[in-house]
Amino acid sequence: MIWMELLVVLLFILIGARMGGIGIGYAGGAGVIVLTMIFGLEAGSIPVDVILIIMAVIAAIAAMQNAGGLDYLVHLSESLLRKNPKRVTFIAPAVTYMMTLLSGTGHTVYAALPVITEVSKEGNVTPSKPLSISVVASQIAITASPISAAVVIFASYLEPYGVSYLQLLAIVIPTTFLAVMGGAFISNLRSKPLDQNPVYLEREAKNLVKHLGEKDHDDPKQAKYSVGIFLAAIIIVVGYATVTSENLGIIEHATISRNEAIIAIMLLAAAVITLVCKIDIGQVTNMSTFKSGMSACVCVLGVAWLGDTFVSNHIEEIKEADLILHVVDSADSRRGEMIAITNKTLKELGASEIPMIYIFNKMDLLSDGKKVLDYLPQGSVYFSAKTGENFDELVEEIRRQIFDDIHTYQLTIPYDRGDITAHYHEHVEILDEKF
Repeated sequence: MIWMELLVVLLFILIGARMGGIGIGYAGGAGVIVLTMIFGLEAGSIPVDVILIIMAVIAAIAAMQNAGGLDYLVHLSESLLRKNPKRVTFIAPAVTYMMTLLSGTGHTVYAALPVITEVSKEGNVTPSKPLSISVVASQIAITASPISAAVVIFASYLEPYGVSYLQLLAIVIPTTFLAVMGGAFISNLRSKPLDQNPVYLEREAKNLVKHLGEKDHDDPKQAKYSVGIFLAAIIIVVGYATVTSENLGIIEHATISRNEAIIAIMLLAAAVITLVCKIDIGQVTNMSTFKSGMSACVCVLGVAWLGDTFVSNHIEEIKEADLILHVVDSADSRRGEMIAITNKTLKELGASEIPMIYIFNKMDLLSDGKKVLDYLPQGSVYFSAKTGENFDELVEEIRRQIFDDIHTYQLTIPYDRGDITAHYHEHVEILDEKF
């Protein structure tokens, strides 16, 4: 029966993948219905903390966007990039990294991508060079942001081992930034300058290349205030985590947990932005960051709930498994949070030590193939259920992980050593036995 239930999980993930976008969340909920009402499984746990953190952070970011704060950040980024356009491959990923680091979501950098493209052309740099590493930087920064759900969950894994939230930040922020700069160096070595690119030169000769040029920006005070309020909220979050950490012990019995504090502080920031900047609160839900962020919440809800429903009902079988196949939607900007949620569930169920293959599905939707995901776990397989691409690589990785450590031995055991025979019957697979 477990194989039928697993097939249901995979089927609904596939259906959601084909629906695209928020559809993966819809399909996850539908899969829960089938597993519980038809197969009789008990419903799993909903990742409430993760969803609430995402919602609170997105609410604050949407308020800041409504006040013009995101446009202000993009304008600051544009000014920085235009000061040295020939170094755009290094400056652009640093900019997108910082935007995600401070906001906790990669959705804030979308408006900066057209600017990076335009500055690249002005600096005689092939736009794909800074764009590719900038997208990677915006996503890897999620794993270092003080207010991202991924970092909060990861911190909860490590705290029982004596690694605090602040120690985690002190490690992941410099290491991920150095990794981004290393990627920028490699990306900078790729392709020739634009004035040596025959395709670009041909398009430019035909007037098919548009140069937008720099625009004058007059950012209102409300935009600057909203950014200041949001940054102050981040400082408060980190400060609260500092004074309540077990290492410092300044506040030993906190009346509100770190996760709850992040949620409350982000909602407070949204309220202050609304009052100080006098924004039209009715337009907050129409902001692009609000729409994309809330869609991500539905995706996390459906997929995580579906996975936990299956896993929690078969934990004993999973604990005895030789290998776990962890399927990830590689086209989802929130894949980091989804990976963290699943890993947290496995840890809580005592199955975190089982070898795992991360299968990054939907590679056919990635603009630059698996290069977008180079920073993800080693031993991963990039795969497309739609096209079947990399199916052979997936099968080979499964074979390698399961069978590479298996050895065959021929033993001669005395008749009077039944204890040895019993031991082998209990702990190994007997292929043949002769008396």
